[in-house]
Amino acid sequence: KKERIKNKKQKRSQTERGRGRSSSLPTKTLNPSPTKPPPPSSSGGGASHRQPTHQAKMPLGQRAGDKSDSRYCGVEVLDFPAGDGLPAVLTHSLSSAFDFLLAPLVDPDYRPTPGAVLPVAASDLVLSPSQWSSHIVGKISEWIDLDSEDEQLRLDSELTLKQEIAWATHLSLQACVIPPPKRSTCANYARVVNNILQGLTNMQLWLRIPLEKSESMDEDHDKVNNNNPTSETVDSWEWWNSFRLLCEHSSQLYVALDILSSLPSMNSLGRWFGEPVRAAILQTDAFLTNARGYPCLSKRHQTLLTGFFNHSVQ
Repeated sequence: KKERIKNKKQKRSQTERGRGRSSSLPTKTLNPSPTKPPPPSSSGGGASHRQPTHQAKMPLGQRAGDKSDSRYCGVEVLDFPAGDGLPAVLTHSLSSAFDFLLAPLVDPDYRPTPGAVLPVAASDLVLSPSQWSSHIVGKISEWIDLDSEDEQLRLDSELTLKQEIAWATHLSLQACVIPPPKRSTCANYARVVNNILQGLTNMQLWLRIPLEKSESMDEDHDKVNNNNPTSETVDSWEWWNSFRLLCEHSSQLYVALDILSSLPSMNSLGRWFGEPVRAAILQTDAFLTNARGYPCLSKRHQTLLTGFFNHSVQ
């Protein structure tokens, strides 16, 4: 009996030792030494495992708060691109992530002459029809003044405006930017534009209007005539509203707002969100320089542009 009890005790102790060894093996693999560093990754260390959310480029149409799927941003061409200059400028702009050009249709220095007929515009073959219609917004000559006291200037302005609009129609452009009125009284200018709008079917006219309030709108005109400039301050929205009324609220007349370095009050800005604004033209002097030397916009400008983006303004 003593031997059998002794043998049972030996077997029991051997079994317990075996269980202890088997249970200790996995603990060594699950708990490595805390002093041992993790192996370096092949891409350059542990920093590569971080998610660089700030570096990800998100399409503008997918940003939070946007209501439509696409945004369009163009660049204004100040000088008339003679010859093959327009295709080169368009190619450079498209490669720089711009969508269209605001380009003059004719040479700004051209004036109608009673003598020989001179070429006023580049050939319509420098661009394909799809490029004209998809990537070009025409800019009408800015010297036009249909409310001038000079009768000859009024007649030349009316003739030039109609010719340039006819040329833009031939090019199948979707829109043309017409210059702002030279003074607060613009009845003749509105009459001619309204007459042109009656014959348009597929093209829009964007009236260029400065966003800020402009003081002494007749100042330049009075200086020419050696008169004292008026001290009246006219809101640019009232300027646009008068022009729109004279054009009988045409559905093809829109606004292209010029955004300068200074902005009017919030109440004045809020009224534009109820108007048919098609484009916001941001001048270079509206940009500031931040602490790092990069161009930036003020908080008010950023808020204004965000509101325009949400209203599908180009």
